[in-house]
Order: sequence, then C-alpha cells, then structure tokens
Amino acid sequence: MKLDRWIISWIVPGLFASTAFAAEQKAKDIYQSKCQGCHGSAGHATNIGTKLGAKDFQDPNVVGMPASALIAIIKHGKNKMPSYDGVLTTAQIRELARYIKQLK
Repeated sequence: MKLDRWIISWIVPGLFASTAFAAEQKAKDIYQSKCQGCHGSAGHATNIGTKLGAKDFQDPNVVGMPASALIAIIKHGKNKMPSYDGVLTTAQIRELARYIKQLK
C-alpha cells in the first residue's frame, strides 16, 4: 500500500513533467530550425527577417495576438513566411505557438 502511494505521489507527476519538458524541447528545436533565421533566437527579428517583414514577438500586436491566430499563421503562412501545413503536425504547430508566446 505504501509503495503504491509513493509511486502515485512521486513517479506519476515526474512522468508528466518530463513529457512537458520533452514537448517544450521539441518546440525549441523546431523553432531553431524553422523560425530562428528570421525571428532570431529570442524572438527579435533578424536583419534578414526585418527585410522580409518578420515581426518581433515582443511587438504589442504579436503579444496581444491569441494563440489561435498565431497557430493559423504558422499553419498557413503570412506574406513571405511559408506555410508549415504538412511540414509540421498539428501538435507540433500548437507546441511551437506555445513556445513563441513564451519568448519575451
């Protein structure tokens, strides 16, 4: 009985935490490979990105954007930004949007 309680109180929460960490790490890896060239490592548009119309993620218009709008932009593209529909899964796009919203 005590072992069961120990497993539930320590092991199970650790599994959820490691899953969340893994999802965030995957989103960071995707960001670095697909987004960082234009949006910079911390969400500040690079010189190339600025020339292509990339926004800083700290821009008030981007900060106030709901996650659903950011997901739509990632999925369908915008202006010179390509679409990632079919390149990334729906779950990857959702995690990437969550990661981007954390860049402040």
